[in-house]
Amino acid sequence: MKTGKQFLFILAIGIIFLSGCVAKKKYLDSQIQLRYLKNDSAQLAYKVSTLNDSIAKLRQQINDLNNNYAQLSTSANATQSQLSESRKSLQEQQQKLQQLQNLLDQQKQKAEELRKKMTDALVGFNASDLSISQKNGKVYVSLSENLLFPSGSAVVNPQGKEALSRLADVLNVNPDISVDIEGHTDSIPIRKRYEDNWALSTARATSIVRILVNDYKVDPVRVIASGHSLYDPVDSNSTEEGRARNRRTEIILSPKLDELYKLLEQ
Repeated sequence: MKTGKQFLFILAIGIIFLSGCVAKKKYLDSQIQLRYLKNDSAQLAYKVSTLNDSIAKLRQQINDLNNNYAQLSTSANATQSQLSESRKSLQEQQQKLQQLQNLLDQQKQKAEELRKKMTDALVGFNASDLSISQKNGKVYVSLSENLLFPSGSAVVNPQGKEALSRLADVLNVNPDISVDIEGHTDSIPIRKRYEDNWALSTARATSIVRILVNDYKVDPVRVIASGHSLYDPVDSNSTEEGRARNRRTEIILSPKLDELYKLLEQ
């Protein structure tokens, strides 16, 4: 009986001892598990912080990209506006250029028509005394001294008056033609009635103007007279033939360019 009680006592003590060992082991296991959890929590917190930093950087990049996009959009709109203005200006310039070309073509056509009219009107005169040409939109009627004047004189002879009469007939039916009359001499100094070749060339030009205006009723507003003396030769003054060619009167006929000038002033 006593032995049985001792066994039970020892068994109870063993159970208590075993229970304490199990509790201590559980406690130690829980502490280890807690440390793991704390470590995982710290790592997770670090990752969360890192992700938050990444998110902040990405948001800043998005804001920067949005600002750049806005600036580029503004710049693109300005560039498009400038491009539109440039295109408009180019179209206007092209239109103006075409208008100018049309006016120049019209002037050229008028000059060619005028040249034909003058050629028909002055037919029959010696080719060495009278020539008609066209250049730069103008018609040049060149009359020799032999056709118009006695040597050293500014008095137009009958044959010259006949030529001027025919020329005036064309001018009077073409009122939009300007007339520039230029007197020219050779290089031989004048020693008679006139002071010098300037005076002679100018006197010859004004003499022709008076005949056109007073005798043949050409509008004086259209006419200009000038003397060039010996300083605009068409040939050498070293030969008699060259000097004869230089002693001339040129009547330069120009279609009016009012429309062209207005367009150029715009």
